[in-house]
Amino acid sequence: MPLTAGIVGLPNVGKSTLFNAITQSQVEAANYPFATINPNVGVVEVPDERIDHLVEIFEPLKTIYTTFEFTDIAGLVKGASKGEGLGNQFLSHIRQVDAICHVVRCFENPDITHVEGSVDPLRDIEIINLELAMADLQNIENRIVKVERKAQVKDKDAAAEYAVLKKLNDALLEGKAARTVELTKEEELIARNYQLLTRKPMIYVANMSEEDISDPENNAYYQKVSAYAKAENNEVIAISAEIEEELSSLAKADKEAFLQDLGILESGLDRLIRAAYHLLGLQTFFTAGKQEVRAWTFKKGMTAPECAGIIHTDFQKGFIRAETYSYEDLMVYRSEAALKENGKLRLEGKEYEVQDGDVLHFRFNV
Repeated sequence: MPLTAGIVGLPNVGKSTLFNAITQSQVEAANYPFATINPNVGVVEVPDERIDHLVEIFEPLKTIYTTFEFTDIAGLVKGASKGEGLGNQFLSHIRQVDAICHVVRCFENPDITHVEGSVDPLRDIEIINLELAMADLQNIENRIVKVERKAQVKDKDAAAEYAVLKKLNDALLEGKAARTVELTKEEELIARNYQLLTRKPMIYVANMSEEDISDPENNAYYQKVSAYAKAENNEVIAISAEIEEELSSLAKADKEAFLQDLGILESGLDRLIRAAYHLLGLQTFFTAGKQEVRAWTFKKGMTAPECAGIIHTDFQKGFIRAETYSYEDLMVYRSEAALKENGKLRLEGKEYEVQDGDVLHFRFNV
């Protein structure tokens, strides 16, 4: 399921350093604007301790985690919507992603220049959000010009599209993101055609110093970003991109020891990956046995045949039923035999909506 989150922000806020940590690759992270021109895509494993517990029980020959994609997008600058700083190219890259991770600088460092001359996370957020909104507004206004006349002469499709365009246009003119506009399912299908930047779900990533990351709430910059995100009903994840890059090169045991020394329970990167995964309505089901324990990504609301199709199209075509139980029940009974004895192993048909944490075995006939 190739859904991806784009990492955006002003130049020199730590985007490429974070991307290095995400992919354990060496994307250029030079201290000047436009060091990253073409988008870079990295595939990461989604951390899930449930896989580890399944491995303990089944002792498989192979273990496969589910994955998620991040795209590193070059730094935007003020005026990007008008083409400043290669802005049009960068904005087009953002249109291709499904969610946005907006990295905000929440640390002081005289050796790392800030494109605006000082550290001010709220100003930085508003610069990026304004550029995204201006690009959307331009897109909407251009489309209104093409549709309005047809709508006025009672063209049904044009009238429906014009109504959606008007809703979105009014919100953007009021300084609101397109994602705040409530649309019906039919209207949403129309809105998707515009690839609106401010309709994409967003997470703020507060990039902090090593000294501050163990207690983010003590950082005045983080407090401002947190309050801003809360007002928008968005999430904020505190990280130190520099630390995450160091952690990415360590073995698991060394990583845990490093985090413990820092007084951190969990890597900020792990929290970001999970947050981006869930932001897009993604969930996980499992297949488990002696040969393999594997996590599979599916979209919330998918049925058993649709999830079978993720494994192989033949599974969906010839779907008969799914033999299933929950991860939570397995942790209680510790074996499939005990699950069956206690009535926790179920047979589900074509209408069954798969739940996060289901362990599934598909029966099919092609």
